Amino acid sequence: MRLRNITGSREVIGRSRYVIQEPEQYPGKWKEEFGNCHPVYAEIGMGKGRFLTDMARSHPDINFVGIEKYSSVLLRAVQKMETLEASGDFLPNVRFIRMEAEDITKVFGEGELDRIYLNFSDPWPKERHAKRRLPSRQFLERYDRVLKRDGVIEFKTDNRALFDFAVDECRAAGWKALELTYDLHADERLCRENVMTEYEERFSAQGNPICKYMVCR
Repeated sequence: MRLRNITGSREVIGRSRYVIQEPEQYPGKWKEEFGNCHPVYAEIGMGKGRFLTDMARSHPDINFVGIEKYSSVLLRAVQKMETLEASGDFLPNVRFIRMEAEDITKVFGEGELDRIYLNFSDPWPKERHAKRRLPSRQFLERYDRVLKRDGVIEFKTDNRALFDFAVDECRAAGWKALELTYDLHADERLCRENVMTEYEERFSAQGNPICKYMVCR
């Protein structure tokens, strides 16, 4: 279970140079924020930031924006970045935002993102909450507005019911599957460049198959 309240977390986040404090002022300005014209990738629901920081270290020519709605969880990612910087492992291509995923079109301009990652998203199992699921058609519509024409969404989960739902939503919304697997770690080709999240490492160690798709318009 994620901790939702840690005393002082919002104050630490508010002082961090890694956190964008007024993201609604940034549509169309992300390349200016990073000081380069590199592609911009976003992870929605980034958790403690392991996946994002590992990706940023491996791909210094890509800018990464992590989105997380819980202050207590984002705090851990900020602390990780500060620890890395103190050890000389500064990652200038990482920024964080504390926000609800529904607001993504308020902080990125049209076609401003090259790729979106959805890693082990909340399944919202009750049917009446289907539109809250990050791979739902409602969210796909939002992603379509901020992704470039050839932009890609990558989604990973160990929840087969959520994955089946996500695949159906893509088809209904007219998205095209570039890659699709129901057992990522058994696919040598796809697993070759796979970067694991904290959840992925835990779930796969328990023997749970990891599902993944990569889709585009």
